[in-house]
Amino acid sequence: MESTALSRLSILNSHFNLTTKRGGFEDGFAGLVKMSAEVSEALSLGKAVVALESTIISHGMPYPQNLEVAKEVQAAVRDNGAVPATIAILDGIPFVGLSSEQLEVLAKLGKKVRKTARRDIAHVVATRGNGATTVSATMIFASMVGIPIFVTGGIGGVHRHGESTMDISSDLTELGRTPVAVISAGAKSILDIPRTIEYLETQGVCVAAYNTNEFPAFFTESSGRKAPCRVDTPEDCARLIDANVKLNLKTGILIAVPIPQEHSASGKLIESAIQKAIQEAREKSITGNAETPFLLTRVNELTRGASLAANIALLKNNARIGAKVAVALVQLRESNYKDEEQ
Repeated sequence: MESTALSRLSILNSHFNLTTKRGGFEDGFAGLVKMSAEVSEALSLGKAVVALESTIISHGMPYPQNLEVAKEVQAAVRDNGAVPATIAILDGIPFVGLSSEQLEVLAKLGKKVRKTARRDIAHVVATRGNGATTVSATMIFASMVGIPIFVTGGIGGVHRHGESTMDISSDLTELGRTPVAVISAGAKSILDIPRTIEYLETQGVCVAAYNTNEFPAFFTESSGRKAPCRVDTPEDCARLIDANVKLNLKTGILIAVPIPQEHSASGKLIESAIQKAIQEAREKSITGNAETPFLLTRVNELTRGASLAANIALLKNNARIGAKVAVALVQLRESNYKDEEQ
């Protein structure tokens, strides 16, 4: 199946309607990014576009559920006025705006696709491999083509006992160096949330909670930690993003959206499952980028599917809010442009 899927990728890539943008980051990263015609046109016309990662497709859940969820998330973005741009590396080519056929191939390949963060991009491209982008890699490509908003489920962070293991997600350092606003349900609750918030402060990242004063904990509405900032509407978010760009702060923004109350899993049940999963990971010496997928899968098993259902619900909710923020940002910039003309 793998060879068949890979050959299908080559055919799809050769027939994909693409616009190419060449360029590089200030840090010297240079590359070739291919955008779908829809995403390219939306960006050129100043329309709302929302970036989406692909790790959730390849590593988040099995086929065909992963494909169904990916399409539902894209639909949530469209239904709220924005164009979805799912990002992945296929045959060594970074794509922004996967076609439905490419989504399906990626979903079928599943964990055979390399989980790709910033450190992995050059190697995946050089070896003409397939890479499912994490938060950090998705931010990089979104920033490269000019997409200011990215929606995900939850960001990575400082792992529990990270003070001794130094296991800290590159998501946090990327937020400190790439000016993209990330809409998520906070940090995954398998992590050390207090230290994650502290690390984001060190990186100079503005962290704002949406419609709440507390930083959400992915599966649950509250982590028990107060968020540094609060925003209450898509328009508030748009103004925050616009100010960050105009001030040229060169850092990302984390907008933490609590999971809808009706989908919030029992905190006690989830926490108990997390503790057991973490212990099992240690016993099996599972570390690095393999740890988070293992923990999320094991927690889902221990909660009999409750955590996965909550994960899907918060992802769709983030997509709805992210699209509304993208639309509000476009409207704000159009308003500012008209004011400058007068």
